[in-house]
Amino acid sequence: MLIGLVRDSVLQCFCHSCKAPLGIVAGGRRGNAPFKKPSGKGKPRTKQPKKVKFITTEIRCQEKSKGGLCYEVILAEPTVQKRAPSPPQTSPTQQVAIEDKLRAAEERRLSLEAHKLAALAAKLSKIEEAARKKDELSAAFIAATRESLDAKMNNTEEKREAHIAELKNKLKEHLESVEKTRLSLEQQTQEVRCAVEEKLKTAAAQRDENIKRMLDRLKEHEEQVARVRQGLTERVQQLESQIQGKLDQAHERRQNIEREQKEKLRIHNTVKIAKVRQMADECATRELLVKKFEFDKRVSTAEQNRQREIQRRVQAIRQHERRAEMVRQNKAALSEQSVLPAEKETASSG
Repeated sequence: MLIGLVRDSVLQCFCHSCKAPLGIVAGGRRGNAPFKKPSGKGKPRTKQPKKVKFITTEIRCQEKSKGGLCYEVILAEPTVQKRAPSPPQTSPTQQVAIEDKLRAAEERRLSLEAHKLAALAAKLSKIEEAARKKDELSAAFIAATRESLDAKMNNTEEKREAHIAELKNKLKEHLESVEKTRLSLEQQTQEVRCAVEEKLKTAAAQRDENIKRMLDRLKEHEEQVARVRQGLTERVQQLESQIQGKLDQAHERRQNIEREQKEKLRIHNTVKIAKVRQMADECATRELLVKKFEFDKRVSTAEQNRQREIQRRVQAIRQHERRAEMVRQNKAALSEQSVLPAEKETASSG
């Protein structure tokens, strides 16, 4: 039953105009009767579905697991058409009672309105009283604040005037001290200027004297330089003459040494070269003899080795010939042995 309700509520006609379930629309096709094709004459006649009352339902879908769904179908209460209530029939007594009740209700309403108005008036009076008290308090606070501010302003003004007077006195004292300092500085500068002028005058006189002394010293120095230059030139001439004499002596000594060295070299060449040549000849002859001895020794050893190799090869050839002779003898013996049985066979057959 539940599945049928869900199916009927979900499967509806796709036109969304008649709101008929799909089962009713396609009911004829699901039956056993075959579907008849419409004839070629005119349009096929369609049967309109009947209006059906539906039950309001609620479907809740929840995914419990991967690939699985859980549906909860909640059915509403069936809707039943209610009949319109019939108007009651009133009697005269009931009408009087109703009028009394209406009158009493009107009186109660008026009394309630009066009570509300009285309460509202009381509230308004309280609000006015509170506003009046608030205004009084604010006025008193403003007056007290104004008085305190006036007192503070007066006190501040007095303090400011006293402070300004004190600053003026300090400034006056400072200006007086500055003036005194300026006067003392001017006096000191005047004294220093006078002292500097006096020192400059004395310095100019001393400078002139120093210049004169320096000029005298320069003259004396020039004279001394001239004397020293003359002495130096004389000394240089003496040194040049001495150097020239020493150079001549050195030249003569060098020539004598060269002659002696040449004589020694000539003697050395004649004697030493003869000795060296003799020693070289002796060494050459000795080396030739040694080389000749070694060559003869190598030739003799090579000859001996060649003779031994020839003998070894001759022995090998002789041994090979002996083996060949033995092989020939063996072949001849074998051939003779093979010929004898053949002759015997021919003889026996003949």
